[in-house]
Amino acid sequence: VLRNAVYVEETEVEKCVRDVMKEKKIEQKDTGFKTNLHLSLLQITGYKKLYLNVEDLRKVPYDSDNEEHEEQLIELWNLLMPHENLKARITKQWCDIGFQGDDPKTDFRGMGLLGLVNLVYFSKHYTSEARQVLSRSNHPTLGYSYAIVGINLTEMAYSLLKNGALKSHLYNAVSGVPRMEHFHQFYCYLVYEFDKFWFEEEPESIMHFNQYREKFHEKIKGLLMDYNAILTLQV
Repeated sequence: VLRNAVYVEETEVEKCVRDVMKEKKIEQKDTGFKTNLHLSLLQITGYKKLYLNVEDLRKVPYDSDNEEHEEQLIELWNLLMPHENLKARITKQWCDIGFQGDDPKTDFRGMGLLGLVNLVYFSKHYTSEARQVLSRSNHPTLGYSYAIVGINLTEMAYSLLKNGALKSHLYNAVSGVPRMEHFHQFYCYLVYEFDKFWFEEEPESIMHFNQYREKFHEKIKGLLMDYNAILTLQV
């Protein structure tokens, strides 16, 4: 009964709790146990559902013929560069916010629409922080490609969710079902912390990015091993 309980839909959790208590001969009036088991099952089933939702978004390729996709891309520009108009849809200006070429769609191949949605979420909910990180990324000696690194950190957040490493954080941070918003919030934490980490480490050049990315990844994995971990952006 309990083995099946961790795979049920959110709407079936209440019934599962009653079944488990009946099977284990626990008094139904034991509200403390009932509440805790209900909450735990919501978190466990919610984590699995969250991963599937994140995976679905990652599998959506960026489509320049899709109006919604294009609107999100333009929104990203407007949030980060409010005082500079985009001269064209395909332009070298995209490099100013850290894309590799004159059409950002090619940079979303690995993480699909998930990469763009994360970038927009950070810029929309932490606008001043996003602009600050973008400004720092243009440092003459310690600079890095803001958007490309942001997409890279989407992959990091995705992999940590996929392998279960995010459980401790999400179970501590969310009382109930973890949603897509909570994944985006963790991503914002990664972007902000990576920027601080990068400047503290003072890499010789951007050519050493993979080495420092891996070091940062190990640091985050270490923090997530703490059962009390809550990794949220503190501003």
